[in-house]
Amino acid sequence: MTAALFPHPLLSAAIATVWILLANEPTPGAIVLAAIVGVAIPKFTSVYWPGRPRVRNPRMIVEYTLIVLWDIVVSNVQVARLVLFRRPETLRSRFVTIALDLDSPEAITVLAGTITMTPGTLTADYDPDGHTLKVHCLHAPDPDEVVATIKERYERRLRSIFR
Repeated sequence: MTAALFPHPLLSAAIATVWILLANEPTPGAIVLAAIVGVAIPKFTSVYWPGRPRVRNPRMIVEYTLIVLWDIVVSNVQVARLVLFRRPETLRSRFVTIALDLDSPEAITVLAGTITMTPGTLTADYDPDGHTLKVHCLHAPDPDEVVATIKERYERRLRSIFR
C-alpha cells in the first residue's frame, strides 16, 4: 500500500520541501499543496522509472552531503586566491579523465553534479563507452592527485550509497 502511494518516497519528500521553500511562506495551503504535488508527481511519473535506484546507507548520505558542502566552501576560498593573487599564465588549467567504478546512472549523475558544483572544476563530458568523466580543472598541477581526490572523497562514498 505504501509503495503504491509513495513509489519514490525520497523524491516525494524532496519535491514537497522544495515546493514549500519556493512558496516563501509555509502557510497551511502551501503545505497541503506541497504534499499533493509531492505525492502526485512521483506517482504519475513512476512508470518512467522501472529500475528505481536503490539508495542504501543513510549515514553515508549525510556524510557525503557534509563533505560536499565543506569542499564547496574550501574551493571557493582556493579559487578566490587563484583569481586574485595568481598571474593567469601560472595557472595550469587542464582536462582530466576519470575512469569510473560506478555503475548506477544516478550515482554517475550525482558525481558529475558534485564536481560541477565545486568551484574550480566542471564536468565537461561523460563517455558511456569508456565509462569515464572528463573534468576541466581551473588549476591542476598534478592531474593524478585530482583523480585520486575525486575517487576517494566522492566516488567511494557514492558506491556505498548506491550499492
